Amino acid sequence: MKHAIKEVDQARGIVQWTFQDERWYSRRIHISEGDPGIWDFVPSVTWICGFYPKGVNFYRWLAGKGWDEAEEIKANAGDRGSKVHQAIGVLLSGGVVEMDDSFENPRTLEQEPLTASEYECLMSFVGWFQETRPEVLDFEYTVWNEKYRYAGTIDLKCRIKGKVWIIDIKTSPEIWPAFELQVSAYRQAEPVSAEERKNIKLAILQVGYRRNKKGWRFVPVRNQFALFLAARRIWKKETDGQKPLQREYPLKLSLVQQEENVQ
Repeated sequence: MKHAIKEVDQARGIVQWTFQDERWYSRRIHISEGDPGIWDFVPSVTWICGFYPKGVNFYRWLAGKGWDEAEEIKANAGDRGSKVHQAIGVLLSGGVVEMDDSFENPRTLEQEPLTASEYECLMSFVGWFQETRPEVLDFEYTVWNEKYRYAGTIDLKCRIKGKVWIIDIKTSPEIWPAFELQVSAYRQAEPVSAEERKNIKLAILQVGYRRNKKGWRFVPVRNQFALFLAARRIWKKETDGQKPLQREYPLKLSLVQQEENVQ
């Protein structure tokens, strides 16, 4: 089982908790000055979107593969996507990614070299970036929606030809309905005015795309926030009473002085 706990926003004290079938975001709430505070947990956007029906094409694919094989394929695809996102983060930070560089496998937590297909994904991202020339406004940053109680991480926010876009980067050859819900939820969590939010456009950028010569596909999508809220209601019913295993996972350990367990 995969357990990963990492601080994703130091300034705001936001921590991401990933387990095998669930993902939470948390931050401390302080009642008064000097109070150690308590952890406030909300589900992740991607976890909620996983409760949206995947459509007949997905279930046909699942039937053709069988459960165990399909789960292994999805897990490997998740590993691939995570490594590609880490490497894209390096590129967006102004760094250089070499062919034999290693990145963390999210399941094993081990450093692994990029595979040929993962490197091809990076090449296609570079191709998209050089052709599109976006102005990067932010990337890999956490948003938190207090009204609807969820949080998530946006891959890329940029300006293209005067328009602001929130873009989710995918290594999948397909665009599933849940992807549209995902970027819609991100836009709704952006800390901007309603007017500014209305003008933010949404898109999926597929990298390592093998169905055209460019190797990438940029797909604008519609706002589907109403459907996201429907998926959230399903999530809430199906996970009623489910809470992260807070006591078992202190954020830090030391032989000199152990940090307090997360309560």
